[in-house]
Amino acid sequence: MSAPVNGYFGYGQSPTPNGGAAPPRQNGPVQTYTATHPAMGYYGAPPQQQNYSTISSHCTVVSSKAPVTNSAPHVNNYYPNHHHVAPPCSAPLPQRHTAPSAPPSSGHYAQFPQQFPPYATQEAYYGQMSYHMPQAQCQQQQPTLLPAPPSGPGAPVYPIVSYPSAPGTSQYGTLVSSQTATAPGMLQYSNTQPASSTTTATGATHPGYNVAPPSQVAPAVNGQRSTVANTAHQHYEHQASLNYDSYGGGGTNGERPASGTPATSVHSSPGHHQGGDTSSSTTGSASPVPNSYDSLEGGNFPDSMPPPTNQAPPYSSYGFPAMQPAYPQGPTSLTDSPASQDLLGPTGYQQYSQPFPSLSQLSAALGGLSGVPELEVEALRPLNLLQERNLLPPRPLEAPEPNLSSELKKVNCSPQTFRCTLTSIPQTQALLNKARLPLGLLLHPFRDLEQLPVITSNTIVRCRYCRTYINPFVTFLDQRRWKCNLCYRVNDVPDEFMYNPVTRSYGEPHKRPEVQNATVEFIASSDYMLRPPQPAVYLFVLDVSHSAVESGYLKYFCESLLENLDKLPGDSRTKVGFLTFDSSVHFYNLQGGLSQPQMLVVTDIDDVFIPSHDSLMVNWKESKELIKDLLTSLPATFSQSRETHSALGPALQAAFKLMSPTGGRVSVFQTQLPTLGAGSLQSREDPSQRASAKGVQHLGPATDFYKKFALDCSGQQIGVDLFLLSSQYADLASLACISKYSAGSIFYYPSFHHIHNPAQLEMFQKDLERYLSRKMGFEAVMRIRCTKGLSIHTFHGNFFVRSTDLLSLANVNPDSAFAVQMSIDDSLVDSSLACFQAALLYTSSKGKRRIRVHTLCLPVVNQLSDVYAGADVQAITCLLANMAIDRSVSSSLLDARDALTNAAVDFVSAYKNNVSNLQQSGLVVPAVMRLFPLYILSLLKQKAFRTGTSTRLDERVFAMCEFKTQPLQQLMRMVHPDLYRLDNMSDQGALHLNDTLVPQPPLLHLSAERLSRDGAFLMDCGSVFYLWIGKCCNEMFIRDVLDYPNYASIPPNMNCIPELQTLLSERVRAFLDWLQDNRAFSSIVHIVKDDASAKATFFQHLVEDRSESASSYCEFLQHIQQQVP
Repeated sequence: MSAPVNGYFGYGQSPTPNGGAAPPRQNGPVQTYTATHPAMGYYGAPPQQQNYSTISSHCTVVSSKAPVTNSAPHVNNYYPNHHHVAPPCSAPLPQRHTAPSAPPSSGHYAQFPQQFPPYATQEAYYGQMSYHMPQAQCQQQQPTLLPAPPSGPGAPVYPIVSYPSAPGTSQYGTLVSSQTATAPGMLQYSNTQPASSTTTATGATHPGYNVAPPSQVAPAVNGQRSTVANTAHQHYEHQASLNYDSYGGGGTNGERPASGTPATSVHSSPGHHQGGDTSSSTTGSASPVPNSYDSLEGGNFPDSMPPPTNQAPPYSSYGFPAMQPAYPQGPTSLTDSPASQDLLGPTGYQQYSQPFPSLSQLSAALGGLSGVPELEVEALRPLNLLQERNLLPPRPLEAPEPNLSSELKKVNCSPQTFRCTLTSIPQTQALLNKARLPLGLLLHPFRDLEQLPVITSNTIVRCRYCRTYINPFVTFLDQRRWKCNLCYRVNDVPDEFMYNPVTRSYGEPHKRPEVQNATVEFIASSDYMLRPPQPAVYLFVLDVSHSAVESGYLKYFCESLLENLDKLPGDSRTKVGFLTFDSSVHFYNLQGGLSQPQMLVVTDIDDVFIPSHDSLMVNWKESKELIKDLLTSLPATFSQSRETHSALGPALQAAFKLMSPTGGRVSVFQTQLPTLGAGSLQSREDPSQRASAKGVQHLGPATDFYKKFALDCSGQQIGVDLFLLSSQYADLASLACISKYSAGSIFYYPSFHHIHNPAQLEMFQKDLERYLSRKMGFEAVMRIRCTKGLSIHTFHGNFFVRSTDLLSLANVNPDSAFAVQMSIDDSLVDSSLACFQAALLYTSSKGKRRIRVHTLCLPVVNQLSDVYAGADVQAITCLLANMAIDRSVSSSLLDARDALTNAAVDFVSAYKNNVSNLQQSGLVVPAVMRLFPLYILSLLKQKAFRTGTSTRLDERVFAMCEFKTQPLQQLMRMVHPDLYRLDNMSDQGALHLNDTLVPQPPLLHLSAERLSRDGAFLMDCGSVFYLWIGKCCNEMFIRDVLDYPNYASIPPNMNCIPELQTLLSERVRAFLDWLQDNRAFSSIVHIVKDDASAKATFFQHLVEDRSESASSYCEFLQHIQQQVP
């Protein structure tokens, strides 16, 4: 692809007819856009070609080394096909047992247990179940309160209201399968492979990895798309067994016949509830067993739509009152406002020569306001940024409300879960292009919820055509038919859906909980399972080299795990294992019956094998005492280590072999650059270039080893989380791939040391406590559907794109978010509403298969004024940041910075061109977008994008990783921190929460001129609070809050606020606690004195001020004005 000539993002245009659907094995597409500005680089630079390894679902047992192979149609060989077993070991832990580097030739030692149980028919696994309850007993049932299983010891117990089934019906259906044990397409695992399906690979990049044939070569850069010439050997596809073209709960089109047994249970569950044990569900359908993850959750729009066969008459002709509001009938006229003539003079700043335009003038200039409410009229009020000085609201900015009816607003999805950059969707791509704003979604699908409706039903009602889950925005044509709000197809209402479990009445399908809540969770039946739900399995991979011992992290990790061992999400099947490494790999036998743990050492890192197959991953309850003994003795075992090398790659290969049979979570703790074996790295950072204003190099990985490893883990439902605790460069750009492509999390603690850096130690301990106890979802997939005419063309986050729009998430956690870019393929002229639905299918840590569904509804508009009135400036900023990170990796950091600046220039230019007949000079924007240039400047000064300021390469890469995965609220605190003054807080506007008064000080601009030396100022940066104390700060505040008599007595490294029984202390701590309530990870507090060296970090966040390498806010505005044509 040739490089276009501008640095603009080009938000909405889709380069392919279907919106640029990405082929399998890549995290999104590359997009091309219209040039509007002089050459400044481009986002769509072609990614470098990379080879993909194949993946194994089972291993072939042989007694000697076999060549690395690819398989077709079955991909079987991942590592060399031999397995080593160490001789029996019985010595205590400190004594190491070194396993031989080659296995015994005996077939007894070469035998490897079967990894996956063969899957029988559905009847054979679940059995025929039929339960009937006497009618009289059913009529006497009343709603009962059931305790929700707590998420950990001491957790509060919330009531779950469980509603009985309809009178005369059963709570359970009868499971009927249409497949037999030998049905074609049945997914089974075995240890053998047809000889004809094996071909010899042409080479391998690293030991233990295969190289795909040339036809399989396809880059998979996050946020980019490429083409695959031949998908015959795709990663997770088994010929005739796995195909990803339908996402149904069963048959060809996903339909399930009504069981005739209305039975539903619904309860409201706390968001952190991991249970679901209080209810169960089977299906009464005769749908076939699904044979792929794609067929589990259903397909999207096929390439062509068959002509409708059951179109219903208009809603009004049925005379069915009290139904869900239908879409307004009839098309809406498309009248894009014509571009105005550019009547302005030079682009330089000029003083106004006449009063500012009235709203009526503005309305006429923008093509008229189509029924915009008063609140949105205020959003369109024009502001001259060169004259306005106080732009910040008194409180943190809230998400704009869509212009919907009050009924739809009540049931719409929360903006904390589902947020769109434009809360009014343009009717056409042309109108979107005219607005010069990106169209995309920001999604936080698994976040902790206080209340979550959990529904158990025999039938999960979905559209027969597009597989959309029924939701509050469908249209009921009558009691027996409903129209999908995404594809507009008419569906039948199942008999079971006629019964409302809330009111225990018939004939009110529109009052069912699925139609009254935009966020619901279904207990999935066996139709949504490829295999029995996996148990929660946790493997901890620990660096025990000399640098790890010096940092001191191992002691605190072991202490934290001991404290939180009982809080690990799981049930009686939960398994735990440990693996340590330096220049060799150490396994730990924790099998029940041993008096103490046994260490098994494998020194042959070029050919890592598993010394034991049944005692390394153990049931944590059965081996609890051995696990505690190991954690207690582990720090002392390696306290005298002088081994400086790190064999991370071989340790990861061993972890893959241990986890492949089940899947689960691998937690990797690394403290240095990997130096031995597969995946070894060399330092690429030049410290002298950290402050360079030129381009930053090495933002991408140095090897594809870690990416290939992550892709293979994703195929076996293994998520990998990385904790990097390094005082030196560790090449996070390469190491981060193990989490990026396996849906894992990344934690980074620069300059970590348990003595010299207590702040990092405190953050590590708090993060680890949250990490070990937060809820988990396993073997998950997520699909985002949207109204016909809209399409998704790029994804951002940590995941693997399994098919064009199906994200594979081996693990899903409540702290990770995702972003997608969208385009408008077809005109939405016949639609007044656009809807988006995200469905997350996952296995809970309790072994329950669940589906969490979020549905968002937004209005469709045909006026530019309405598009601007609904702009969400924070969502736009976060989506642009994701796009700029992709540009940084694929092109250069300077191109990404230019593209961010051009995004602001393009928007101001577009707005100016459409109000130019008002003859206004200056930098004029609508009030709703008044913070946009400030946010862009803040991005340019953030670690991920800044130049000229000394920034470690690993810290820059970590900042980029955070932009890809953090929820919007957390990202905005990183981009533009909140600044408050605390020493003069009053009760005005204070909140009264649980008998506690929480002050609400106003927000301050991030400028040194807003500080005063007689005050105390709190800066909220998301993960860190800075409390800046002026030299002349009131001594009463210092005494009552910090417990020191005066300013001079405050220690330089104070990082906590003591609990004092004073009014000021209580109010400050109440305010801090209130800020903490809305975030998952606890933030640490730094007390910064005015004369301390740490104040440089504090002042770096004052983004409105000029620095040595970056302009001030006023200078940035003048630069934008000069660039506007």
